[in-house]
Amino acid sequence: MLPLAAFHQEADSLRYTGGFNIVKWITGNWFLQQSDYQCLLVFQFSCSFVGLIFYQFFHKTDRASKEHGGSLVAQVLKANDVEAIFTLPGGHISPIAVACEQLGIKVIDTRHEVTAAFAADAYARIGRGIGVVAVTAGPGLTNVVTAIKNAQMAESPVVLLGGAAATILKGRGALQDIDQMSLFKPVCKYCVSVKKVRDIVPTLKNAIKIAQSGVPAPVFVELPIDTLYPYENIAKEIGVKSNPKGIVQKIANWYLSYYLNDLFCGAFEEYYYEPLPVDIPKATSSQLDKCAKLLSRSKKPVFLIGSQAISPPCPLQGTVTALETMGAPCFLSGMARGLLGRNNPIHIRQNRSQVLKEADLIVLAGTVCDFRLQYGRSIGKQAKVISVNRDKKLMSLNSDMFWKPDVGIVGDSADFLARLQASLPGYKADPNWAESLKEREKSKEKQQLEKSKLPVDRYLNPLHVLYKVEEKLDENSIIVADGGDFVATASYILRPRGPLQWLDPGPFGTLGVGAGFAIGAKTANPAAQVWIIYGDGSLGYSIIEYDTYRRFKLRFVCSRKRCMLDPNSKRANADVRKQRWVYAGVLLV
Repeated sequence: MLPLAAFHQEADSLRYTGGFNIVKWITGNWFLQQSDYQCLLVFQFSCSFVGLIFYQFFHKTDRASKEHGGSLVAQVLKANDVEAIFTLPGGHISPIAVACEQLGIKVIDTRHEVTAAFAADAYARIGRGIGVVAVTAGPGLTNVVTAIKNAQMAESPVVLLGGAAATILKGRGALQDIDQMSLFKPVCKYCVSVKKVRDIVPTLKNAIKIAQSGVPAPVFVELPIDTLYPYENIAKEIGVKSNPKGIVQKIANWYLSYYLNDLFCGAFEEYYYEPLPVDIPKATSSQLDKCAKLLSRSKKPVFLIGSQAISPPCPLQGTVTALETMGAPCFLSGMARGLLGRNNPIHIRQNRSQVLKEADLIVLAGTVCDFRLQYGRSIGKQAKVISVNRDKKLMSLNSDMFWKPDVGIVGDSADFLARLQASLPGYKADPNWAESLKEREKSKEKQQLEKSKLPVDRYLNPLHVLYKVEEKLDENSIIVADGGDFVATASYILRPRGPLQWLDPGPFGTLGVGAGFAIGAKTANPAAQVWIIYGDGSLGYSIIEYDTYRRFKLRFVCSRKRCMLDPNSKRANADVRKQRWVYAGVLLV
């Protein structure tokens, strides 16, 4: 028997609900009392068909209207404070770009779709909101799979808008028609295909909410081409005739008209565009009490702060204040790098494995026991462990093997830190513990500095390059790290000057993020000086985007192991000697 619950899931649709009530009134409860599968299918079809007639009676289709679904998409994005979208234009999605420009939303088109997706990822991270990428159907979408997976693992709320073949032509050999939903379900938190123009606003609003709720992650909204263009264009394309001849043509014309009316009826009525509230899990009072007791008894506490600690909605300064007030040594990773500034006495950068073996309390605030913590083996056996994560699985990842949390909390890390500090008024960790770790750090950094002075047979000493870059970084610099070993070394030497001033791929370790991340970061924070730190191979993935830099007048400084690249032609002539002296490199204009 087909469960009736499947039918009732559509109860929020006026079209279906109206049909349900009418058919039930006509037949009594006869259909509802049947257990036969076919009877229930007939019931469902009857509800849908009658409901459509009922809906179209009250919601007319304006066949002369020039409005289109792209304008509805743009209105939702505008209401969510989106100031820019990233794209590589294609016919399937052109109405979105046109409508966005009309509403003052900047449209940044790149030379490859993957760059647009990387840019949306960076825009979301730096702007602490959503990042939007719009790409065309088929190959346009397949080109962004890697970038969307990277955003998923980096916990970035990217909204992917993808074009698609017309709903009526899916599976019939239309241009660029593939099963896009199956492609993105493994890499997106939520995938949905819009069927009617009137569904665009509620569907997109819900997708944006899901992207930011819980663990931030990408969502995919598929927008078939017939939901984005005006009625007249779609009627012409699918072949609706004004004077059909013959019975077959009349039946076909009736079906196409039925389809169009269902597609467009009620499409451009008044909508409520305001964003839906986001759901963020939080620690309970009893969990906070347990953590407060563990912290107050600890002699050597250590905080490991991950990307989730800087996720909205908690203010960044509130997190900084909480950490500084508690005074425990902190290791920062992911997007949390720079949270405590350049030279904060509680921020420790070196000897993490050794410190974790000595600590008696370890607080994992948005940090996961994956390969970066040797799957939990880095955690000292004697230490009490508090693990806070918005995702239950990540909160206890590998706890069945090498470690186990004494307190596991499914909640927001920033909210947890602020409330933990508030629950311990007057608490301050022993400053001697942090000072001793700082002394060890200085010793290791001295060794690195000495290595940077060693001569090399060819090209440049990468440590020397990084120390020179560190000297030149402005207070408003954003560092984009794109590479392997070079970037791993840069994470120890380069010091972000403040929060949201460091961007790396995240745990997926994708090469080629540099150009897209830089474009997204500069768009989100135009006043920032954006530096791209390239490895030997990563530059080649996106060097074509120098064209995008120049078209949108985006200025970056790009440092590579072998050379220094600066696309800013105005500075090239004036600073050529200075740049060569500092970086021993080459300028590209």
